[in-house]
Amino acid sequence: MDVVVQFAIHRLGFQPQDIILYAWSIGGFTATWAAMSYPDISAVILDASFDDLVPLALKVMPESWRGLVTRTVRQHLNLNNSEQLCRYQGPVLLIRRTKDEIITTTVPEDIMSNRGNDLLLKLLQHRYPRVMAEEGLRVVKQWLEASSQLEEASIYSRWEVEEDWCLSVLRSYQAEHGPDFPWSVGEDVSVHGRQQLALFLAQKHLHNFEATHCTPLPVQYFQMPWHL
Repeated sequence: MDVVVQFAIHRLGFQPQDIILYAWSIGGFTATWAAMSYPDISAVILDASFDDLVPLALKVMPESWRGLVTRTVRQHLNLNNSEQLCRYQGPVLLIRRTKDEIITTTVPEDIMSNRGNDLLLKLLQHRYPRVMAEEGLRVVKQWLEASSQLEEASIYSRWEVEEDWCLSVLRSYQAEHGPDFPWSVGEDVSVHGRQQLALFLAQKHLHNFEATHCTPLPVQYFQMPWHL
């Protein structure tokens, strides 16, 4: 991956701030490594990716091997995507496939076992820890349970998310404190305000695609990640 980035910069003439990383599935590891190692990269898009390999490895191995599997992955194949992604400061978009049969830890229909959820939650908890405290975390998990656009919209409207207000709060914080994460935004906001911010941020960082793991991604899903 380092060779790819170096080739883009030194042979093709791209500046890091002109590079956008798109990765699918296990490619999330190399993409998050590049984002962590080249912090000026413009943006990262992770499609059908996961937070950590250990839960997925445990899914396909005998329960009695739990200790061995965990130790082996950690020592020799530690695909710790969320940890690397949290060391990147730029815009991120996650694409969750709602019928994914590979990165779920139970069955594809159990959307809450999709490890893309955990990738989103870990990223938001790192970047916005006050917003993603208990109340914010709860409503984002409710939103993640939605397996269709209609369900998503229903949950979003139920919590009466005022997008203009959310943008105003985030922009004011950025103007006063600068762009570097983590942010303490939300500590002087009501519980309902933090819940609105949590849902607003979740929707901006994760888009659903109603498909299985290997379905080609339609062109309209190739969108730039959101940023203030």
